[in-house]
Amino acid sequence: MKPSVLGIAGWSGSGKTTLLERLIPALGRRGVRVGVIKQTHHDFELDRPGKDSHRLRQAGAVQTLIASPARIAWIRERQPPRPPTLEELLARFDAGDIDLILVEGFKHGALPRLLVHRRATGKPLPEQDAHWIGIVSDDCPPLDLPCFSPDAIEAITDFILSRFPIARETTT
Repeated sequence: MKPSVLGIAGWSGSGKTTLLERLIPALGRRGVRVGVIKQTHHDFELDRPGKDSHRLRQAGAVQTLIASPARIAWIRERQPPRPPTLEELLARFDAGDIDLILVEGFKHGALPRLLVHRRATGKPLPEQDAHWIGIVSDDCPPLDLPCFSPDAIEAITDFILSRFPIARETTT
């Protein structure tokens, strides 16, 4: 069964990551196994200089898998650097292990999204599109969409689960 995908979009500093930090455990308490894609426009380093995996990448490995009993990390060098598509990233998930994928970023594209907006950013609301399903804001705009306070985590969780029912096969 394919996991559902929900975007979390908004301007930088609007509280997207903070919302995710609060939503993930709330969904987990309801038995939802969550995966996350975090889009960034900045370079980042997952490896630590001096560690074996970093040394192997520095030696020229274009893909490195680091595996332990507790976790697996996959690092892929992209030459020339180019942004991956959402479809490429979604294909990397083990669909059998998760029920819902939350995508932070990818403001544009055909995925249902919650818009996160904070008055303090000084940024206007982005132009509404057909993929917005709700808003999380400290200043709900007069739009015909459900709007939630950033502190209404249980209500947001209820809303997500009403839009994306999680139907896991159970064994008896």
